[in-house]
Amino acid sequence: MSLLDDSWPQDMFDIVSGNTSRSWERLDAGGLLSHSFELEAKKQGMFYGAPAVITFRIPTKAALQEAYSTPILPLDVLAERPPEKKFDWRLLAKYGSQISVISIVVLFIYLILTPSKSSAAKASKKKR
Repeated sequence: MSLLDDSWPQDMFDIVSGNTSRSWERLDAGGLLSHSFELEAKKQGMFYGAPAVITFRIPTKAALQEAYSTPILPLDVLAERPPEKKFDWRLLAKYGSQISVISIVVLFIYLILTPSKSSAAKASKKKR
């Protein structure tokens, strides 16, 4: 069984570690194999990679079989992206005290206006 993943152009990528091809003697039924290598980008731009080619032989058949890996999504290599907008702690520092006071007042009003179960039970006993 062999795997060949040669869709990484040398003008865009350097291989840092590993190889883009690998061979295995055999793969047992239900077995898993993995292969990895590390690349370093040389220049910026979009990259559309082709799937890796897997060549194997089924013991009961003489002909070599060929399959393809799942293709990767397009890569925007070394893209300059705007920074993500994260939670602004300055807003919390600026308005946090007002929000907590308003929350406490609303909770107090809710507790005053909502009848408790014990007072509702007393009222139903008085009606009898």
